[in-house]
Amino acid sequence: MSEQNLEHATGCSMHEPYPLQVLGDSMEPEFPDRCIILIEPNEFCRDGMYVFAEVEDVRWFRQYRRDPDGREWLVATNDIYPDIDLTGLQWKVLGVIIQRNVRRKVKHYKYGAGEAPPVQVPLTDLTGRH
Repeated sequence: MSEQNLEHATGCSMHEPYPLQVLGDSMEPEFPDRCIILIEPNEFCRDGMYVFAEVEDVRWFRQYRRDPDGREWLVATNDIYPDIDLTGLQWKVLGVIIQRNVRRKVKHYKYGAGEAPPVQVPLTDLTGRH
């Protein structure tokens, strides 16, 4: 489906979770290069959520942060990458990350109520090995 078609899509499939492959090390160690993430389409986020967002027509996978003064930014989990200060920029959330798959080991992300950071959920080993 072309980018233009995605903008105007209204079918229920546009509201279903979808996978993407992480390319690069900007979200390591939590999300290693080439791992698969599952994104739940959503237009809102809270402090601490991992999000897929569009900032000034560029798409980013980052952690959303908001301080008590209302300042917002996107943060890479790898410290060598700079934060993206969202002040004065056009941006929107495209979805929140709800799952990660690294070599068949799945980790789910469930976000608690209020402004709390994400709740960590234990890994599930799909290989059958312990």
